Amino acid sequence: MRLLLFSDLHCDKRRARALVAKSSDADVVIGAGDFATVHYGLETTIELLSAIAKPAILVPGNNETLDELRNACSVWPSAIVLHGNGTSIDGVEFFGIGGGIPVTPFGDWSFDFTEAQAEEFLVGLEPQSVLVSHSPPKGLLDVTSNGRSVGSAAVLAAIERTTPRLVVCGHIHDSAGQRVEHGETVVVNAGPEGVFHELE
Repeated sequence: MRLLLFSDLHCDKRRARALVAKSSDADVVIGAGDFATVHYGLETTIELLSAIAKPAILVPGNNETLDELRNACSVWPSAIVLHGNGTSIDGVEFFGIGGGIPVTPFGDWSFDFTEAQAEEFLVGLEPQSVLVSHSPPKGLLDVTSNGRSVGSAAVLAAIERTTPRLVVCGHIHDSAGQRVEHGETVVVNAGPEGVFHELE
């Protein structure tokens, strides 16, 4: 299964159109959150992406809420919005968790969750799934420009408990487009350009 992974578009129309073009070479498209910028521009961005006909797994970032994303995706028939739940495509299990984890310093506008809340959302994650998390796991592709590690301990614990086949994240722009291995799990901070991943 060939996956097209992206995150953190933040209303970038040029990149959205480029992702639509790239999607023809993918079996499944995964968007790991932050389609909007501080809740602005979500509908326009999703409308552009809705030209993607392939199945698309999406989670909300911290720049849009779950309800906002679900409502915007009413125009996108192939989009599946996940948050604390999963879906199966051609025998592959996908599970999603959105928002900023842990709570960000950005204030009330940010769609955030505590580590304890994230632990509850992640209870249903099954072994060998593809985990789509807006926030990266603690210590993996999570270092900001000022050198701070700001990933989620709950996401890391869930990875170590279930060994996902792949983790797709975003949120930390400084690590966009990078990938690492954590045991048998590949972790990709997708970024707005979009990267392909062959799922064996």
